[in-house]
Amino acid sequence: MRPTAALLPFSLMVMAIMTVPTLVLDEQGLPRYRHLRSEVRDLRESNEQLVREIATLKSEIEALRTDPTYIERIARDELGMVRAEELVFQFPRP
Repeated sequence: MRPTAALLPFSLMVMAIMTVPTLVLDEQGLPRYRHLRSEVRDLRESNEQLVREIATLKSEIEALRTDPTYIERIARDELGMVRAEELVFQFPRP
């Protein structure tokens, strides 16, 4: 085997040993990968929360369309409405 033939694989191995850690530890390497993985996890959690919120809002819409008791509760709690035959007493706060 000629000396130059053995030099090529050796030089490729040395170059790989020097460049791989540099590429992995570079800003676009492992730290960026970890940041993107964390961002994906946060986005998945946010999406799950939004899916739960959408389900809650859908059930509220359905209740507003079909449940008179729910509508009355909303009118009383959020709008301060009362029935015509009811008396309202207001007390001053101490």
